[in-house]
Amino acid sequence: MRWPAMNAGLGIAAMSYIAVDYLRHLSPKWHSRLQPALWSILALAAVARVPSYRHWSAEFRSAIPFIASMLFMLSALLFEALSVRSVTAVLGLDWHRNTAPLPDTGQWFLLALNEKLPAPIVGILRARIIGLHHFLMLFMMLAFSVLFGSVKAPGLGLGARYMFTMGIGRLLRAITFSSTILPSARPWCASSRFRVPGYPHRWAQKYYVPYASDHDAISQLLRSDQAYVDIGKPIGDYQPQWGSMSFLIDFLRPTASEGPSWFGLLKKAGGGCNDLLYSGHMLVAVLTAMAWTEAYGGFSSALVWLLVLHSAQREVRERHHYSVDCIVAIYVGILLWKMTGFIWSHEIRHGNKSLIKFEKIKSRLIQASKDSDIDEVRELLKEIELSSEEGKNQTTLKYARLFRCVTIIFALTIVVLAFTLTTDG
Repeated sequence: MRWPAMNAGLGIAAMSYIAVDYLRHLSPKWHSRLQPALWSILALAAVARVPSYRHWSAEFRSAIPFIASMLFMLSALLFEALSVRSVTAVLGLDWHRNTAPLPDTGQWFLLALNEKLPAPIVGILRARIIGLHHFLMLFMMLAFSVLFGSVKAPGLGLGARYMFTMGIGRLLRAITFSSTILPSARPWCASSRFRVPGYPHRWAQKYYVPYASDHDAISQLLRSDQAYVDIGKPIGDYQPQWGSMSFLIDFLRPTASEGPSWFGLLKKAGGGCNDLLYSGHMLVAVLTAMAWTEAYGGFSSALVWLLVLHSAQREVRERHHYSVDCIVAIYVGILLWKMTGFIWSHEIRHGNKSLIKFEKIKSRLIQASKDSDIDEVRELLKEIELSSEEGKNQTTLKYARLFRCVTIIFALTIVVLAFTLTTDG
């Protein structure tokens, strides 16, 4: 881990943001004053650095991977939202109400700690210090810090890696929790948030319900390896007119009271009500911590990891997830981040062309200096200069300025949207 002594401003800004935002629980009045002021200062500081930023050519080269990664991530989130609604709806509300939560030793351990630890420590563990939108904002601050030289350019490359990794993680998560349906740690959740039918879908009526608890039926199923119980005519579901999207009816199981739009069902859900292995919140937290550690390092990255652990125990303590969901999310996030270094890395790979050229000819330059071959040294330095000039001439000054404006406006818009759309967790 690197410990930047001269570039501590990013860490101070990040921790100040978390501290100011926590004031919403301690003093809403001061929070309403300080939070807009802090965001205004950070935004103005970023805009003021734009004219002196020297890596716009690298940002331009990363624009297409950034947009492609964003579209991939949004597609993965849509698939995940469809899967969340499907696994919640397929067994019906009665199953959610009547199925007991799974035994979780992590929950037992935290309850035991409540009895052993001092009350102030337990209060800190219970405190809602950090949530999903905080981790997203920490990454946004990390990406914007390229303007101040705190993080290696390009910032769009870092953003592309983050979103691409997030998209892969979300796809793997949807495939995982759709494979085996687990009961929620909060049995009342589905009834309070969903209006799906109380009875199971016809697939579950045929392939699950007859063999759910009868030992003899399960044994005969294993011997015959086919669904032998005749259930007669299954109970059907409401059939809205969704046109070409009607194939989603079997997965989303809409009711007449939920409106005519299939997309509206996904927006209302906001998350599933059975256990979703692994935790999506923890995946965001771990990817943010990994990005922060690789790109910036320092003492602040250790604090970010402490916040990740605090968030994990709160997920378990408040029964949003089982312990296994958080543990799996941690190591999946770490492994996925390690696998996507080809998009952006702190090491010099796709950065300044002159630096890359220097790395390639460094040994030749050293040898020429040892041989006192001044002509060879001049030729090598000329190669570096030419490679630098090529980078400068890739775009005209007019389009470069336009790209700067579009990039900053777009990035600030993403920050505002991410903050407003995730403040409720």
